[in-house]
Amino acid sequence: MRAIGYASPGPVNRPDALIERDVPEPEATGRDLLVRVEAVSVNPVDTKVRQHDTPAAGFHVLGYDAVGVVEAAGPEASLFRPGDRVWYAGSIIRPGTNAELHLVDERIVGPAPSSLSAADAAALPLTMLTAWEMLFERLDVHRPVPADNRTLLIIGGAGGVGSIAIQIAKRIAGMTVIATASRPQTADWCKAMGADYVVDHSKPLAGEVSALGIGAPGFVFSTTETDKHFDEIVELIAPQGRMGVISGVGNSNVGKLSGKSVTLCFELMFTRPIFSPPDIEEQHRILRETSRLVDQGVLKSTRHDHFGPITAQNLIAAHAHVESGRASGKAVLEGFEPRA
Repeated sequence: MRAIGYASPGPVNRPDALIERDVPEPEATGRDLLVRVEAVSVNPVDTKVRQHDTPAAGFHVLGYDAVGVVEAAGPEASLFRPGDRVWYAGSIIRPGTNAELHLVDERIVGPAPSSLSAADAAALPLTMLTAWEMLFERLDVHRPVPADNRTLLIIGGAGGVGSIAIQIAKRIAGMTVIATASRPQTADWCKAMGADYVVDHSKPLAGEVSALGIGAPGFVFSTTETDKHFDEIVELIAPQGRMGVISGVGNSNVGKLSGKSVTLCFELMFTRPIFSPPDIEEQHRILRETSRLVDQGVLKSTRHDHFGPITAQNLIAAHAHVESGRASGKAVLEGFEPRA
């Protein structure tokens, strides 16, 4: 089968930054599903792994998000059967989804929404899981913060995680959502996702949020450039608030949260696939529930750019787009071209 990955780490501006190879077809054992991939998306983690991680076996297939149809199920699988259409975000410690066939543990897989195309659905799983776990498990947004009116500030609202976090916080958690953006296009995107307010993160954030006149947010979800905005976050967040991040904050910064007794939460949606804790099947439940919410029209796809079929060159272009820092929503690819 065809698979696309890399043999040596490095920048995207190389002809061999990503290459196609024929690799053996995998076989479903245990609770694994063998999925024929229909569409994938590109996340920042794809680009970071490609830039920095040396493949242990000489070639590493990238890709995490996928939508596809189950071709075979391992003998211990019970949640899905051949013919089921599924979506998932995979595991960072296994071969990726940029392949015609892909193995995935059924406990981190959900039924794909029937109302979306494969491309539109592929935009969501990784960012959906990240945002859902952050909001409801790490930040515990249903538990009030004293003196807060259930307001969430999302730094980087136009990115993949920010785009779906806005929707979940607004439409499911019933929060007031402030998103940050720095260009008219990204500000418009945040509003289209449902943000109540959009402020400019190229300006001092504490002043931008204060000028809204709605009080200090009790919750902050920083999806990007946390180190750059940290002092502003400390200033603007409500006392006893909760702050969530998906990247490092810098060791010198952590102590600054103590004066306001702010809780700092980290989120990595790969934690469950990596460590297989007793609640690993929670990701199946989240993807099943969010699929239902998509089909009910509560949540919508965050797909912004479609890069065409799943080829090495198209994936290179999508990686470059994600690395540019100017992407809104998600970049997707769909289908493999027929063999010559």
